[in-house]
Amino acid sequence: MNQKIESASLHEKDVEKTVGKLLRTGVIIASLVVLAGGVLYLKKFGGLARPDYHIFKGEESSLVTFNGIFKGFFTAKPAGIIQFGVLLLILTPIFRILFSLVAFAIEKDRLYVCITLIVLSIILASTFGGLNI
Repeated sequence: MNQKIESASLHEKDVEKTVGKLLRTGVIIASLVVLAGGVLYLKKFGGLARPDYHIFKGEESSLVTFNGIFKGFFTAKPAGIIQFGVLLLILTPIFRILFSLVAFAIEKDRLYVCITLIVLSIILASTFGGLNI
């Protein structure tokens, strides 16, 4: 019985380490993508006159949909690259929840699978509910 407890805690530690690596990797990749987009943005628009900040100008309509963000990223538009990095940053905790869901399903822990599904559905509904997909 003692060996079973040790193997279970060892498996939990492996899952925790993997989740930690997943979160760190996601944040680092998202940060690098945003940094690359920022450098390109400054290279392209850094020499222009300072914009008038008294009038709010929102984001282009093409950068508020998944399709527009992906087009901007793959056509190397600086603002599209920055938006893609922000999208990656938003998706990082969602991937963590999906990984946890798979880990709980493999362990056949029905309670935690149900709880994780509820958390995932709440996060997906709140995150993507207001988007123009």
